[in-house]
Amino acid sequence: MTPRTGPPLADSLKWALLVPPLLAFGGWVAQYPYGLIVVGVIIAVVTAFVAIAVVGSSWQRPGAAVLVAVTGFALPIFAGPALYIVYMETLGESAPAVVTKVENRDARRGADWFCTVVETTGDHTVHKISQQENCFGQIKPLQKITLRKDPLGLLDPRLPDRPGESDTLLSVLLSAALFAANAATFLYAGLRRRGKAPSPAAPDLTSQVKS
Repeated sequence: MTPRTGPPLADSLKWALLVPPLLAFGGWVAQYPYGLIVVGVIIAVVTAFVAIAVVGSSWQRPGAAVLVAVTGFALPIFAGPALYIVYMETLGESAPAVVTKVENRDARRGADWFCTVVETTGDHTVHKISQQENCFGQIKPLQKITLRKDPLGLLDPRLPDRPGESDTLLSVLLSAALFAANAATFLYAGLRRRGKAPSPAAPDLTSQVKS
């Protein structure tokens, strides 16, 4: 009788520690302009499909593959903006500014807010800011605000939240939950992976001849 081998813990941990960070990284890259949103989407989608194939086909855990798919496609959507918010709130440079124009461009998918903001110091830089950078109904024309600017100058500035409200904690908690769920599902599926079914035994022709 062949001894039963232990669960492939190292291989399962490798996938559990590799896939969620790649998904979050794809969401983060998609926050950058200059066409990097396409690069971020490609990273996230390819990673998600590879993850689904590994869990569903190689490990033969279709139920876990469904959960990997759900969390895998949701994680970049939430993690990208969450990382952007945390980055701008912690490392962003403060810049006093005033709002000169707020537009609500109704589109077929709903309202689209756009804010025009002018810095009140330095060279009075003008910024066109969208909903992605927190331009919503909380911003009013002629309102004095404090922008958070990317120290590297690659990301668009971020507008402040409503007084007494913050999207940072909610975004981080949702992203952390999806990250943990994706990693835990990978670990569970890897430890309980199904091997290939054994081939049927060949018929004993010798016994048939003797009989």
